[in-house]
Amino acid sequence: MKTIRSIAEMQSYAIRQQMQGQSVGFVPTMGALHDGHRSLILRARDENDIVIVSIFVNPLQFGPQEDYKRYPRRLDHDLKALAASHVDALFMPSAQEMYPEGFATVVDVPALTKVLCGPFRPGHFMGVATVVAKLFEIVQPTRAYFGEKDFQQMRVIGRMIEDLRMPVRLVACPTVRERDGLACSSRNRFLSRRDRDEAVKLYQALFLGRELVEQKIMSRSDRLAKRLTQVLKTIPRVRVDYISVVDPVTLEPMARIRRPALIAAAIWIGKTRLIDNVIVP
Repeated sequence: MKTIRSIAEMQSYAIRQQMQGQSVGFVPTMGALHDGHRSLILRARDENDIVIVSIFVNPLQFGPQEDYKRYPRRLDHDLKALAASHVDALFMPSAQEMYPEGFATVVDVPALTKVLCGPFRPGHFMGVATVVAKLFEIVQPTRAYFGEKDFQQMRVIGRMIEDLRMPVRLVACPTVRERDGLACSSRNRFLSRRDRDEAVKLYQALFLGRELVEQKIMSRSDRLAKRLTQVLKTIPRVRVDYISVVDPVTLEPMARIRRPALIAAAIWIGKTRLIDNVIVP
C-alpha cells in the first residue's frame, strides 16, 4: 500500500491511474476504522481497479465545543486494516496541507442542512462539503463510497455532486451494525461499558418506529416521535437532540407518513453523541 501525504503527489498518482484507464474507488474517512469503513472499502475493491482511502480528521467540520482534539486516532490499527483490505493507496494529508494560510473557499448546501443535525452543529456540513469537494478534486475518483448511517451527510454530498456536475458517482452503502444492532461508529469507543449496553436502545427505538408505521398503528410524525422519545428516555444520562421523520430525498419534515420516509435520531449519552436512522419503505 502506497502512503501519500502531499496533495501534489496524490494528484500525480490520480492522473497516472486515469491515463492508464483505471477506475478508482475512493473511501474518505477520518480514521479510527471499524467494520462500517471496511464494508465501504470491500465494496470499492469489488467495483474498481484501484482503491484509495483517505484519513483526515477535518477541523473545518468541528464546532468550537466539539471533540476535534478528542476524536479517536488509531493510525497503527488503521494501517493494518487497510493493508488487510488490499487498499492501493492511502492519502493522509495534514491540516496545513489541506488548509494552508489564506484558505478562504467553502462549499455550502443550505437546502439540506436546516434540519436534523444542521441546527445542532452549525457549520458542520459546510465543513464536510468543503473537504469532500477538495478531496474529489485531488483524488479524481470514479466512484466514492459513503455509509447510510450518516444519511444527511450522504445527501448533502450527493446534492453537491449533482449541482456542481462533478464527474464522480456516489455509491450509498447500507449501515453496518454491531451484533446487538448498534450502528458502527468511531465514537462508540467513548462509551463506558454500561453506556454501551444502553446505547442499543437507539437502534431499538428506530426499528420500533418503523414497525409502528408499517403496521399502520401510527402515521403522525409528532406522535411517533413522542413514543420513541419515551423509549430513549429510559437510557441513563441521555439527552435527545431530535427524533425526526423526513423525506429521504429532500430531507423536508413530514407531518404524516404516507410515502417512503426516513426516521432519524441523534442523542447524547454522557459526552458521546450518537446518530442513527431507518428507512420506512
